[in-house]
Amino acid sequence: MTLSTERTPSVPGDRTPTPKQLSDSGTPAQRPGPVRRNTPGVALAVAGLALAEGVHALLPAVPMLTAAVVLGVVAAHVPGVHSLVRGRGRQGLALAGKHLMRAGIVLLGLKLSIGDVLGLGWATVAMVLGVVLATFFGTWWLGRKLGLPGDQPLLVATGYAICGASAIAAVSGALGKDDDEEHASDVATSIALVTLCGTLAIAVLPLLHHPLGLDSVQFGRWVGAGVHDVGQVVATAQTAGPTALGEAVLVKLIRVAMLAPLVAVVAVAYRRRRAYDADGGRPVTGTRRPALVPLFVIGFLAMTGLRSTGLLPTAALTTADAAQQLLLAAALFGLGSAVHLPSLVRSGARTALLGLAAWIVVASAAYGGVLLTT
Repeated sequence: MTLSTERTPSVPGDRTPTPKQLSDSGTPAQRPGPVRRNTPGVALAVAGLALAEGVHALLPAVPMLTAAVVLGVVAAHVPGVHSLVRGRGRQGLALAGKHLMRAGIVLLGLKLSIGDVLGLGWATVAMVLGVVLATFFGTWWLGRKLGLPGDQPLLVATGYAICGASAIAAVSGALGKDDDEEHASDVATSIALVTLCGTLAIAVLPLLHHPLGLDSVQFGRWVGAGVHDVGQVVATAQTAGPTALGEAVLVKLIRVAMLAPLVAVVAVAYRRRRAYDADGGRPVTGTRRPALVPLFVIGFLAMTGLRSTGLLPTAALTTADAAQQLLLAAALFGLGSAVHLPSLVRSGARTALLGLAAWIVVASAAYGGVLLTT
């Protein structure tokens, strides 16, 4: 008698396990719980954090956050490690890149107080706002004209205008595309580009300090208004002394303060665009409805308000600053591990052109603004 090889049609509601769902003993295989699924990737993120700390200790000029991104990219391409990064560790690394990043952004609010902003004067605040708007809209327009795919123009514009990788992750969260693999690739590519250009600023901008005729205060404000990540600002401005460093950090923190309204505006605009697409008959799939103001942005504002009260002791602020650095470093390692260099190379010419053009835009706008207000 010959056995039929035809597949038995599935019956709706039939929950009979398939052979792939059975263990060797013939019993239904149990899917690992969230702890077991996430542990390998989270452990990799912690290991990447430790390595980034080591790199920063050996090379103080390299910010820990920059080292974390680079190490994540390396881990995703090194033979023997990339299989773990892209396999069992992927879910935990994605978890670190999302949730640890948001926790770090909340703690970032403790770096800023309303008094610090007012102390710089309204002219400087207006200058920084102008630089942010010019950089954001200029970079977004250039990215669209160059034909960069997906959300890359928006994400790169945000990273250049506000605070690098942290801003990119914040806007990504506001879009509500956590399960969209194409969007995750756009995020990773944008972070790699912004991190690379911000790292180059550490070497290039100090060389322009005296040729551009800037004193210490002007140089510090130029760096604060034109360099992306907080760590990169510190590494660049400290070359001109403590006065430049202080000015750079204060100006940079004003840019960080603009993260909250920018994310809120992006969330509202995206919700309206989705509603328009739905009314126009175009399908909207693969996304969830984003919050009007993401919870972590509310947390960022709450921490800024708490810092402004002056009630927190120095020890608490120091501890929070250290925790924020660790959270962001682990998250950036996770985000860096999602970078796929062959894909980046395929769009390399356009991506590199946008990075260079945006760098010129932000540096020029910051330079002009500093000359006008000092």
